[in-house]
Amino acid sequence: MKAREKYHGSLRRLFIDGLHWTVLLLSVLLIVFISYDTFKGIPFLENRAYMTFQFFVCLAFIADFFVELWFTPREGRGSYFRSRWLFLLLSIPYLNIVYGAGLDLSPQTLYFIRFLPLARGVLAMVIVFNYLASSKITGIFVSYVAILLMTVYFASLIFFEREQPVNPGVTSYWDAVWWCCMETTSLGCSLSPVTVVGKVLAVVLSLMGMIIFPLFTVYLSSVIMRSRRKLNILKIVDSSVKTSDSPGLSAQSGERKVAETPKNP
Repeated sequence: MKAREKYHGSLRRLFIDGLHWTVLLLSVLLIVFISYDTFKGIPFLENRAYMTFQFFVCLAFIADFFVELWFTPREGRGSYFRSRWLFLLLSIPYLNIVYGAGLDLSPQTLYFIRFLPLARGVLAMVIVFNYLASSKITGIFVSYVAILLMTVYFASLIFFEREQPVNPGVTSYWDAVWWCCMETTSLGCSLSPVTVVGKVLAVVLSLMGMIIFPLFTVYLSSVIMRSRRKLNILKIVDSSVKTSDSPGLSAQSGERKVAETPKNP
């Protein structure tokens, strides 16, 4: 019975891991799709291929949520739902709903709605990185770095799309990337946003940099402390080994001295 439960548990874990990797792959493809449309200036509501792809990606995200909920033990489903309800909200295809219902929303609102599935994809990346990390501290550190990098990338896309038509300082996408990096590090930049979206991004990136960059110091401190702890353990083990060997060595040296002492005639 225990062998069967262990076998079913391993199959369940393998299936859930496969779903996570599928969600991760779809998230990467969605990022590529959005990046291509942004660089080419293609209106996403008029791009039927993108709308269809995003719809099926959102369905895959929703399926991943409910399948994992089904595999969760009955007593832990409430805890799972409370900790992952945001995943479900971000997986809803809002853009397709707005388009199908014919709702009249501003272009800025629609552009932000477009990035909601990407936020769900970033959360999937965090889960995968935590799973692959060698320790809990490393998993947290890698997760925060992934969130920081993806936020900077998404912000650069939004900043380029909003600022490039009206800001003479934004002549290429790399200007947007440079501005986002400078704002994240709180160093500031000679380039100033002129749109409301750009000003909001400046505040968001600065706050994120202030929150996440101190984690580098915490992580490096923890790595140094763990290394010193390992060295101390090795020193203790080495000293204990030498101490345990010393009686035998002294006995051998004593026997050697007795053997070398000449006998009285």
